[in-house]
Amino acid sequence: MNTNNAISIGEPWMWAAFIAFVLVMLALDLFVFGGRKAHKVSVKEAALWSLAWFSLALVFNAGLWWYLNGTVGAEIADRKALEFFTGYLIEKSLSVDNVFVFLLIFTAFHVAPEFQRRVLIYGVLGAIVMRAIMILAGAWVVREYSWVLYIFGAFLVVTGMRMLVMAEKTPDLEQNPVLKFARKHLRISEGNHGEKFTVMKDGVRYFTPLFLVLILIEVTDLVFAVDSIPAIFAITTDPFIVFTSNIFAIMGLRALYFLLADVADRFHLLKYGLAMVLTFIGAKMLIAPWYHVPVQASLAIVAVLIGSSVVASLIATRKKAA
Repeated sequence: MNTNNAISIGEPWMWAAFIAFVLVMLALDLFVFGGRKAHKVSVKEAALWSLAWFSLALVFNAGLWWYLNGTVGAEIADRKALEFFTGYLIEKSLSVDNVFVFLLIFTAFHVAPEFQRRVLIYGVLGAIVMRAIMILAGAWVVREYSWVLYIFGAFLVVTGMRMLVMAEKTPDLEQNPVLKFARKHLRISEGNHGEKFTVMKDGVRYFTPLFLVLILIEVTDLVFAVDSIPAIFAITTDPFIVFTSNIFAIMGLRALYFLLADVADRFHLLKYGLAMVLTFIGAKMLIAPWYHVPVQASLAIVAVLIGSSVVASLIATRKKAA
């Protein structure tokens, strides 16, 4: 399998500038734009933030193309810009599955909408750290042992098939081993404590049920990262492109959740589209020695699979309502 694009176009100053940008945006979210204030995020606010993150991703991609066009030529600039956009679209699409699971967790624990935002802020922070570690480790493994891409491909095919079979099944959170372990080894308080993750009772520190929710959110992010990161390595093995497209998708995840939370049941067929996306990407990696699927074709196929499952969901729910 060709891993020539494993050589990153990201220079040290580009990595530093991007990480600084992410830290500034997180700080603004936490301290300026009401991230510390408990409030229910409206659909309008979520839509504006979703549009803002999508626009920033496009601006970043345009800036990357402009810089590469002037330094290494139009051919590489075009290829890297297309790889970024395709990777971003795949990661953004797969993150919709996170939304369904987040909704399930918040509903199971009866977390009020005004307290969900803080959990998701810390969830995004944890996801960024975990993905950074996994992407850099994955890029090193792919560079040193290119055959591992075939393992990624087989894993994605199996995961996609499993998603197709399990699409209509609801996970039983009470049987979650992480949750069982936390309840066994941590002091968990009873009742509602607002946004607090810990409380003091009789001089003893207790964790709140909201802390259990945070643990499940972080574990969910980790599980989905295991699926989505191999998927983007099918598009590019350039660590800078993988990292930036992944982080842009994650940064917009919270806004996407609040945008879709109230209408998630209208997109119940989307899981089938996401499962087919993973299966296609896995198959693309496995057939690479005999046929290389162009990035443009991958982008078109992913867009068609996601778009058709969204349209089918809307038609199905409209017929059901009628």
